[in-house]
Amino acid sequence: MTRILAIDQGTSSTKAILVDETGAILARATAPLTTQYPHPGWAEQSASAIWASVQKVMAELAPHGRPDGIAIANQRETLVIWDRVTGQALCPAPIWQCRRTAEASARLIAAGHDAQVVAATGLGINPLFPAGKLGWVLKNIPEARPLLDQGRLCAGTVDAWLLWNLTGEFATDHSNASRTQLFDTRNLTFSPDLAALFGAATACLPAPRPSDSLFGKTAEGVPVLAMMGDSHAALYGHGVRSPGTVKATYGTGSSLMTLTPGRVASSHGLSGTIAWSNRHGTAHALEGNITVSAQAAGFMAGLLGLTSASELSALAESVPDSGGVAFVPALAGLGAPHWDDAARGTVTGMTHGTTRAHLARAAIEAIAHQIADVFTAMEADGGRLSGLRADGGASGNAFLMQRQADFLNRPVLQSPLEEVGALGAAAMAFTHFGVDLDLGAAPQTFAPKADPTRDRALWASALRKARA
Repeated sequence: MTRILAIDQGTSSTKAILVDETGAILARATAPLTTQYPHPGWAEQSASAIWASVQKVMAELAPHGRPDGIAIANQRETLVIWDRVTGQALCPAPIWQCRRTAEASARLIAAGHDAQVVAATGLGINPLFPAGKLGWVLKNIPEARPLLDQGRLCAGTVDAWLLWNLTGEFATDHSNASRTQLFDTRNLTFSPDLAALFGAATACLPAPRPSDSLFGKTAEGVPVLAMMGDSHAALYGHGVRSPGTVKATYGTGSSLMTLTPGRVASSHGLSGTIAWSNRHGTAHALEGNITVSAQAAGFMAGLLGLTSASELSALAESVPDSGGVAFVPALAGLGAPHWDDAARGTVTGMTHGTTRAHLARAAIEAIAHQIADVFTAMEADGGRLSGLRADGGASGNAFLMQRQADFLNRPVLQSPLEEVGALGAAAMAFTHFGVDLDLGAAPQTFAPKADPTRDRALWASALRKARA
């Protein structure tokens, strides 16, 4: 029986599963990770801690025997910088949430460069993406430029960092490369012109390959057979293979993705991206990234003196509505489809009658409102969508899923599996063995029950105030 060890390296934790060709998950392991916020707008993680978390979950699964292959799904837009000779990271890794390049991004946009970047990459200039982060590193980390000149500097997304440590190979897949804002998605190559624009360099970047490549082998001879960004892997793990359905991953932030017939330029604040590439060709998609999603629940829980998001949800369900209160969790600006770095977290509509329960409900509903904003933008770009497939930790909250269906006025299909991204990467790896992986049990469907008009108008008003 063929078995794949699938690693899902996320922002708050690293997870791993051992899955066989029937789709059965034979074993699971998880290791937590922390994020540091050393300055306002900055967010970073230890690259060595990321690798240590992967080592930990692999060690926990080792007693189950040697797998036939490894698949990797990873947090995206996080940039790791290391010395090719020593293998040591030069600095903490700026993660996808990091806004340290906001001013530099604004200058490039003001100078009129956004259209050029979008045409090549599908991505509007924004601090989310690694291009500006690499420029920042080359300018601000003293060791970086000399190592670049010596041919010793390696700069890559998390998949490249993990592959390097697992196999000694320096490569990335097309889905992760497409999120760097340095990758020409027509030619499937890193662009020196884009690198020069951001003050970056292509000489330190990994070799881009299809998502189902043989990326290398570990010291024990286990091949790495698939690498994909976590959102892309989740779309694949939901079994989506054609346009018409949206996938939403409810994590620290959220990513919505839907396949498109080809490269599409959004007119409504979304990104064009490569969903994956394989022996059948390159699949393209539209995506919207929300900066603070399920993290909003944890944030509000802390403000209210609660110990968990589940306590917050129970409190939220104790009232029939939010009492006119809206919470916009722009704690690090707003991502898609608004892209407003100046927006700030805002609570509106409080009165003498406002209770902790109303604030709790507003926080839970804020997650669903942001998803609905991106879904609406996707329909504006590409036409009516049939519904939403949900995964990620917060998707297990039935109250949130019901409110999501209400706000979208579409059915929401909640995956019964927590490991959709890992399973998607595993499914890609299994294609090497001619196996079409069974992607699991039928989802639970949440049908719309309530008219969203009032709630959506309340949210729209609060958004305007948060962005004022």
